[in-house]
Amino acid sequence: MNDPLVYLSIDGHAEMLSLSEARIPVLDRGFIFGDGVYEVVPVYGRLPFRLDHHLKRLERSLAAIRIENPFDTTGWKHRIAQLIASFPADDQFVYMQITRGVAKRGHAFPKDTVPTVFMMTSPLVLPTDEMRTQGVAVVSAQDNRWLRCDIKSTSLLGNVLMAQYAAEQGVTETILFRDGFLTEGSSTNVWVVKDGVLLAPPRDNRMLEGIRYAFLLELAAAHGLKVECRPIAETEVRQADELLLSSATKEVLPITRLDGQLVGQGAGAGKPGPVYEKLYAWYQQAKREAR
Repeated sequence: MNDPLVYLSIDGHAEMLSLSEARIPVLDRGFIFGDGVYEVVPVYGRLPFRLDHHLKRLERSLAAIRIENPFDTTGWKHRIAQLIASFPADDQFVYMQITRGVAKRGHAFPKDTVPTVFMMTSPLVLPTDEMRTQGVAVVSAQDNRWLRCDIKSTSLLGNVLMAQYAAEQGVTETILFRDGFLTEGSSTNVWVVKDGVLLAPPRDNRMLEGIRYAFLLELAAAHGLKVECRPIAETEVRQADELLLSSATKEVLPITRLDGQLVGQGAGAGKPGPVYEKLYAWYQQAKREAR
């Protein structure tokens, strides 16, 4: 597990090799400009979870920055299956990155480049029981990132700075507000619960629609939980009954402290709430049924 196999294709020459042996040319546009996109797919019991949804989002991201998809769905699934089979852990997450390729440095798109493809898999480390039963603390910040957050770009400096801000405060995540409204976390989608209703920011260019975003909406609809997708004011977030995070590696996780203040009201303040408990149970049931 210390030196897993990876898939690397440069200028159309592909190979499986150990991670320590993998090399990317310094003129790859992913290195020079962050000119690429990526995906992360969770794997439970050696089966990718909601893989078709991830591949469709990858296709959308590639199209948005005008990189031709190097593989069709069958090609991606074959390579992902190879990586999963090569790795000893049953639960994994597969990382896939596609850049515009290797070319002489220049900002405009070069002609006739071949996309670089890099894929690896790692153990899937989920939140601890303590995080689930006690919830996590987060801080907030103003969202000053670029306005195409809907593209799952490798250009993640804004997100990195927000994640570092959370790390320096000793908390799990930074949640972001733009013009007084909730967008997302540095690497998560953020949910609000008020009066038993699950609230989600609308799909637009200011946030990445996580695969968990659509999944939680599906779970809510299947079980009769009322949902509203609409702009959520910062005041609503701070007055919420519950706050939640979702992502591929966090699944769904309760926020119990925001900027040092307990989330929720009365006896339930600072504790995971009933909507979180339901969503987490439904999520685990869906994972079991997918195996």
